[in-house]
Amino acid sequence: MKRVTLYSSSRNSRSPVRPSETSPPGQAEGTVKTAETASVPARSLLLRKLLQRHDRIAWIAAGGLLTLILVWGHASMAPLPRRITQKDIEKAVLHTLETQTLPSPAAKAYEAVLPSVVRVRGLDTDPDGDDEIEKSVGTGVVVVDKGLILTNLHVVAGARLVKVVFADGLESEAGIVGLKPENDLAVLQAKTIPDDLSPANLGSTRDLAPGDHVVAVGFPFGIGPSVSAGVVSGLNREYRSPEGKRLLTNLIQFDAAANPGNSGGPLVNADGEVVGIVTAILNPTEQRVFIGIGFAVTMESAATAIGLPPF
Repeated sequence: MKRVTLYSSSRNSRSPVRPSETSPPGQAEGTVKTAETASVPARSLLLRKLLQRHDRIAWIAAGGLLTLILVWGHASMAPLPRRITQKDIEKAVLHTLETQTLPSPAAKAYEAVLPSVVRVRGLDTDPDGDDEIEKSVGTGVVVVDKGLILTNLHVVAGARLVKVVFADGLESEAGIVGLKPENDLAVLQAKTIPDDLSPANLGSTRDLAPGDHVVAVGFPFGIGPSVSAGVVSGLNREYRSPEGKRLLTNLIQFDAAANPGNSGGPLVNADGEVVGIVTAILNPTEQRVFIGIGFAVTMESAATAIGLPPF
């Protein structure tokens, strides 16, 4: 008898199976995208960007640190500047003195007083006309910036008109505003003055000694301004004029060349200070030329003529 196997129609039918019901869990996650699996690439991209940014910052910091190390290393290896010693200073000064021509003390004194030196002219009227004739010529020195000038009395005595010429060439009439005959001094006031008029620096004779360098500045025989240099030959000297009319006392004797026209000009020390007013020369002959002895009124005596207190 033939065996017959019977199959149930329910088992024989092939109905579709849902993956969620038949596939293992691992296989389902690999084949089906969920919300959790979609966020994985986004997190990986953000992490990669953060790591790249940190790498860039780290490289910049490393480069800066390397630069600081190189700079510090170069500075530490550079030799320290050598300390300047007194010997170095003396060597530099000696080199300057050997290679540069420095102005002489006389030149510096002359330069200091020159802006204050004026030419003084005593004028009169020509008897044959109205022209002015030069009766006398001398020198003056500005002592106050308002145009107050010291000169010798004998330079302006008897002049009908007095004119002064300043260092910049400006010429002005001047009036006599003060006299001190015992010191052969006159004080002039210029009517017109330069805008930048510079008065002389006045000095005391208290520290002046024989042998000290002095210069005389003026217009000898009307030529100038001229400068001559010498030394103090003596102090507290006396001098009587050739006419015997006046005895001058407490004078500075000097040997810087002075001639007619220097009268009233400044006698200047090495610091450029006016210590006296040139007033006379001594010559045993009848010639009015310099032979080595000149006299100047001290600035202490001259100061009182212009109303300044003595030094």
